[in-house]
Amino acid sequence: MSTEIAIAEAPVTLTDGAKREIRKLIQQQELGEDYGLRLGVEGGGCAGMNYILGFDQQKDGDQEFFIDGIKVFMHKAHGLYLAGMQVDFQDGLNARGFTFSNPNASSTCGCGTSFSA
Repeated sequence: MSTEIAIAEAPVTLTDGAKREIRKLIQQQELGEDYGLRLGVEGGGCAGMNYILGFDQQKDGDQEFFIDGIKVFMHKAHGLYLAGMQVDFQDGLNARGFTFSNPNASSTCGCGTSFSA
C-alpha cells in the first residue's frame, strides 16, 4: 500500500509579477499558516460573473493547490470557469492591480473583473 499523497496540478497560473505581489501582501498582513489565496467566481458584475481573489481559510468543498509555495484554495465547482486562467499583476502608470486572462470567458467587461462563460 502506497503512502504517497497525490497533489493535483493547479488549474490556474500566476505570473512572476502576481507571485511577487501576493507574497508581499502575505507578509504585510502577517497571515497564519492556515490562510491561503482564494481564487473563485461569484454571480454578479456587468458581464454576469465576478472573480474572487483574496486571502481566506480552507472551506468545505475546496481544493488546495500550491503554486511556487503559495497556498491556493478553490472550490471544486469553480474549476470549470477558471481552468487555464492566468492571474497577473500590473504596476504601471495607467493601471495597478491584478488582471485575469481567462480562456473560458466568452466575453468580459471593461473593468476586467467580470466575465461571462
